[in-house]
Order: sequence, then C-alpha cells, then structure tokens
Amino acid sequence: MTLRKGAGLAALSSLFLPVMASAQEATLDSGDTAWMLTATALVLFMTIPGLALFYGGMVRSKNLLSVMMQCFAITGLISVLWVLFGYSLAFDTAGMEEGVLNFSSFVGGLDKAFLSGLTTDSLVGTFPESVFITFQMTFAIITPALITGAFAERMKFSSMLVFMSAWFLLVYAPIAHMVWSGNGALMWDWGVLDFAGGTVVHINAGVAGLVACLVLGKRKGYPGVAMTPHNLGYTLVGAAMLWVGWFGFNAGSAIAANGTAGMAMLVTQIATAAAALAWMAAEWLTHGKPSALGIASGVVAGLVAITPAAGTVGPMGALVIGLASGSICFYCATAVKRRFGYDDSLDAFGVHGVGGIVGAVLTGLFAAPALGGFGEIDSIASQLWIQIKGVLFTVIYTGVATFVILKAIERVIGLRISEEEETMGLDLSLHNERGYNL
Repeated sequence: MTLRKGAGLAALSSLFLPVMASAQEATLDSGDTAWMLTATALVLFMTIPGLALFYGGMVRSKNLLSVMMQCFAITGLISVLWVLFGYSLAFDTAGMEEGVLNFSSFVGGLDKAFLSGLTTDSLVGTFPESVFITFQMTFAIITPALITGAFAERMKFSSMLVFMSAWFLLVYAPIAHMVWSGNGALMWDWGVLDFAGGTVVHINAGVAGLVACLVLGKRKGYPGVAMTPHNLGYTLVGAAMLWVGWFGFNAGSAIAANGTAGMAMLVTQIATAAAALAWMAAEWLTHGKPSALGIASGVVAGLVAITPAAGTVGPMGALVIGLASGSICFYCATAVKRRFGYDDSLDAFGVHGVGGIVGAVLTGLFAAPALGGFGEIDSIASQLWIQIKGVLFTVIYTGVATFVILKAIERVIGLRISEEEETMGLDLSLHNERGYNL
C-alpha cells in the first residue's frame, strides 16, 4: 500500500495482469477480507439510510419522500451500471503506461465490462476482487446521490434518472480512472494525492450540484418564501450515520486492516470534531446562537475535507484541516450563497464542493513529513501546485460536462417540474404518496 495516493490502489498494479494476483503468489488474508466487508457495508450505510435521512430532514415535508426516493433509486441504478460498465471504465488499465498520455489515461476500456473474468479466486492484494468491486461501487453510489441536494424539490424524477446515468458514465467513471487507476492515468501520473475521494467524490459532486442548481433555476419563491427544514431530527440522525459510516469510507480506503487504516480512522475523527466545533463557533459569533443544522453541517464539512488527506496527514494536520473546513464551508454556505443568490437547496456545493477543495489543497501541505504527515513529498510547494492543478482540472471537466449533459436532457425531455407540481410537492405530484400525516 503506497501512501502516495488513495483507495489503497497500489494493489491494482497486479489486479489486471493476465494471471491476476496469483502471479505474485498473493494469498487471501481473512483479517483484511473481514475489514473490507465491514467497510463496504459502512459506506453503503452512508447513502441508505444516512444521506436519505440527512437530506430528507432538510427539505419541506411535502418533498420528504422524493428526496429519499432519489437516494434509493440512485443506489439501484448505479449498482447495475457499475456492474455493466462503470467498474471497467474506472479500473480497466489496458493500454496504460506511465508517462504516456493516450486515451487510456482518461478512461478505462471495456475489458472488464459485465465483470468479465471475475471468479471467486480473483484477488486484489489480499482480499477478493468481488469485495473490491462492491467497495468501489458504494463510492460510485454516494457521489451522484450527493448531487441531489443541490437541486432538491424541483427536478423531474425521470430526468434525474437520465441525468445520473449519463453523469456517472461520462463524469464519475473517468475522474475515478484518472485519479485512482494507477500508472498511466492522468492525475495519478501528476502525483495528485486523493486517498479516499476528495476529488473523485466531493469536488466532483459539489461542482455538478452547483451547475445543476444554476441550470434548473431557483425554487418557486426563493429566497423570499421560508423553506425551513421540516424535521431536523432526521437530519441529525442522518449526520450521525454519515459520521459513523465515514470510517468505512476513509479507513477502508487503506484496502487492508493495517496501520494506515488505523491512522485514517484517527484523523477522520479529529478533523470531523474540529469542523463541527468551528462551524458552531462561527455561527454562534455571526448569528448569536448555535444551531443543530449548523453543527450537523459542520460534521459533514469535516468529513469531506479529511477524505483526500486521511491516509497521508497526521493528527495535528487533521485538526487544522477540520478547523479550516468548518469555518470556510460555513462562510460559503451562508454569506457567499446569499451574495450570489444561487439556490443550492441543501448546500451540496457549499459543503461538499468547497470542503473537498479545502481538503484537497491542504493535503498538499499537511501530508509533508515536515508537518507531521506520511506522504512521499519532496517539495511542499510542488505538491501544493499538483493538488491545485488536480482541483482545477476536476472543476473544469466536471462543470463543462455536467452543463452539456443537463442542457441535452432539457432539450429532449425537460428538467424541471411544473409550478403546479412544485406547489403541490414532489411526494404527491411525482410519486402519489405522502411522507407525513395531515
């Protein structure tokens, strides 16, 4: 396991050789296998029920089921697409060569489509490839689910399904490939540090969410009409589930039950706690009172920011990353959003996009051994530039691709529900159900 980049992907150098891991006499380790099975379940738990409750509590009561329905539908949709094409597009390494820029540097081929070649004996490092496939599937599931928070309460369900399918295949899979698939992949060769998905998951989803909310426009009555969360108890429970599940997200990305996993768990807890307190303090000073929604948002901001750094920073670096993300995300989710007037319904960009950028950049600083980190960094200045370059590439690629996909869908089938449907609420207008009692 290299500490240079994330998701424990040093094991992938042997994954796609013709004779698989057996060529290197790899053997199954029951401890690693047990941990990865557990981590996989924890990451799935983050989307359903964690994100479903977190987002569901923040919308108006008439849209509760629509948000939860989106999370469940995305879980099913992306699971199938991952098996058919996504895994291959993200992790097929055929044609890749370190230092050689070609089509395979940007996206994988289809040699692994339909999970071709998978057997019960296939290994990634010391655990079954089937477990690795499922673990990475859970990352692929939560990323598009995060986007829904930006356009909550106003997109057609059919359009959402088409958008998520196209976005997953054209944006998520290529970015995952460029960052995580090993020598020959664009951002891997650049040296971008992304241990568990700050770029692949959070910047990716946050930027897509910002573009989506701008293309769809504001909710009817925003910002004049009060759109307060209908059940913050759901949101707090969902945030707690995300906090617990994130240990699978970050510590699981060590791809082994080892010291890297242990350190990733520790720094995740430190950064999250610091970010929660930082957001709470900023809100208290700004508005006179701390809020439950604020501390829940701070928790998620800290989890997001430590994600790219979890395998390479030490405890004190994690503390700074947490404090920075909590305060910066608070400012972006409140003052910046009000200043520019965009309707990012549940702050998908303000928390995930901004938090991901903060974490990705600060990883280049605190991964340095001189600052208590464990990364293979020769120059802090050089690594900071590499991290910034990775952020800029992801923002531009994701932003442009998302815009094109949304505009194409808008022209063909439309994106937005009618004003009448929006007034009625998506629960009744799209699903003919109520998530609450009259």
